[in-house]
Amino acid sequence: MSLTNMPKLGFGLMRLPEKDGAIDMETVQKMVDAYMENGFNYFDTAYVYHGGNSERAVKEALVARYPREDFYLATKLPAWAMNGPEDRDRIFQEQMERCGVEYFDFYLLHSLEDGNNYDTYEKYDCFQWAMEKKERGQIRHFGFSYHGSPELLEQVLDKHPEVEFVQIQLNYADWNNQVVQSGKLHEILHKRNVPMIIMEPVKGGTLANLQPELDAMLKEVRPNASTASWALRFVGSLDGVMTILSGMSTQEQMADNLNTFRNFEPLTEQEKQVIQAVVQKMQDMPMIQCTSCRYCCDGCPMSIRIPDIFRALNTARLYKKDNRPKMFYNNLIGAGSGKASDCIGCGQCESVCPQHLPIIELLKEAADTLE
Repeated sequence: MSLTNMPKLGFGLMRLPEKDGAIDMETVQKMVDAYMENGFNYFDTAYVYHGGNSERAVKEALVARYPREDFYLATKLPAWAMNGPEDRDRIFQEQMERCGVEYFDFYLLHSLEDGNNYDTYEKYDCFQWAMEKKERGQIRHFGFSYHGSPELLEQVLDKHPEVEFVQIQLNYADWNNQVVQSGKLHEILHKRNVPMIIMEPVKGGTLANLQPELDAMLKEVRPNASTASWALRFVGSLDGVMTILSGMSTQEQMADNLNTFRNFEPLTEQEKQVIQAVVQKMQDMPMIQCTSCRYCCDGCPMSIRIPDIFRALNTARLYKKDNRPKMFYNNLIGAGSGKASDCIGCGQCESVCPQHLPIIELLKEAADTLE
């Protein structure tokens, strides 16, 4: 398997469609079929996605229905679910049973970043452990997903030349973002010829739903192109990108993304300038840079649906006279979410947030604005 000749569009299984509180397997199967029929075959899941049910969905929608050699499957080892080195094998065995496979094509250390996560992976010797799995044929390719600083990335790559690929968050809004620093991470990996898998190319859907004035700037150049396609084409036009993950939740998103990659066109110089102008205007808008990964939700003792509340707060910030954010917020509470004002400031959410957001302070603002 050549890492330079991989399917450009990857199917991210973090935001699968749901029905009555469970994964909508009928829709997922249709999406898997459409994706495979168009010649794409890279599936990305993780131990923690959908409370562990994403890996189970892989078995039902993919593994049980297609020959194993017809697709690539990636999953991840979470630092925060380990209390000792024995947990490495326990989790790995559970993942193989959930997915119904005997090996993973790509295996990642999940969300490596400065501090606890990276320290845990080193403490439990997870890099060497993964190499042993690779020697046994249980892992074909080994890497990590990354949410840390450029400085740490260089240190890790220097220390662990065995790493074959790195998964980073990259999109045009985060290229010069001082927290995410996508551009610098891309530069480091490209210079070292380390293949990149890209996550959050549409920034959790943010870049598929721009403000009307920003959307109009894109439509003026390509009237028939979706807003999301611009974000995907930005990433697909970069050197060194192996696969671009899209966490597709609907058949419509799947169809649009397939159209973008089936007839892929790199950005023109004019289009690059338009994106720069859009980013400039975006930076003038005070938006919370949440990607709705929902890591913050699992351990929240007050069951606060933080990403959904931030969606409402972002809308309230932009449209101060619009009453819809409060209606949306009240519906959330009615559907079982804790209130923003229920936050007890325990900090669990901030400890796992890949975007390093000051969630506790933002929830105070949400309570003041929306309650």
